[in-house]
Amino acid sequence: WLANSHHPRLLHLFDRARNLINERREVLSIVTPEIGNGPFNLVVQTDLFFIQHLSLEASISTSAFQLNLGNLTIDTENATLWNPCPDWEMLHSKKDEIAKRLTQLPITNYFTQGGIDMPLAVASVPSTAPGLQSLVSDLSSALAAADISTAKDIASKLAGLGQGLTPSGDDFLMGALYAAWILHPREVASGLAQSVAESAAPLTTSLSAAWLRSAGRGEAGILWHQFFDALVSGGEIEIQNRVKNILAVGETSGADALAGFVGVFESRKIADSSVS
Repeated sequence: WLANSHHPRLLHLFDRARNLINERREVLSIVTPEIGNGPFNLVVQTDLFFIQHLSLEASISTSAFQLNLGNLTIDTENATLWNPCPDWEMLHSKKDEIAKRLTQLPITNYFTQGGIDMPLAVASVPSTAPGLQSLVSDLSSALAAADISTAKDIASKLAGLGQGLTPSGDDFLMGALYAAWILHPREVASGLAQSVAESAAPLTTSLSAAWLRSAGRGEAGILWHQFFDALVSGGEIEIQNRVKNILAVGETSGADALAGFVGVFESRKIADSSVS
């Protein structure tokens, strides 16, 4: 991003994060250790408050190994690279165990037989949004069945639904794509996730599009890596703690994404039970 950005500009400024965007609408998030690793995060070592050191008008310049933000200079030449892709092959091999553990989580109380009941999920979308219940349920079913055509169509309708920098419909979709990566073999999941993400990304905010495209490539933030690790080898308390960490993201973003993730697994269980 640094080497290929010639006209970067500020997208958002928060206490512990600053989002930049370049001329190709690719996002770079400069974040503190408290936020941690992500698919397009540059994690600085100092736990500083950006809003105290930077202004919205601060100049931005880049080189291959350096980023200048106003009077702050970030040298990345010796940065440690982090792989944002979980071990999807391993997770896929344990998909049945993961599905079983998910049914034991309190989060599954938000789902009902035959569809998704969401007092928590997609919370920032008005309950009167036409067909919302049907959209999220049908998306979950399409992703569980690897039905690319249907999933793309529904994703384009969910894209941008809700308020905030990452609307709830997008958050739900991101979590659902993570489930698809686990449920399907890599070659199937890759084509499915990328196609669905690209159908939704142009229809939403720049930051949300960056998250969706990352999910389409099989990339996830550190909290999801920790959640997946816990689902495979952690105890019940550890899993619940990882769930709480995800639920704490944003006002509803973590909850919406987790609902999308669990919803696809729930749809798969319903489909399997109807066949048997």
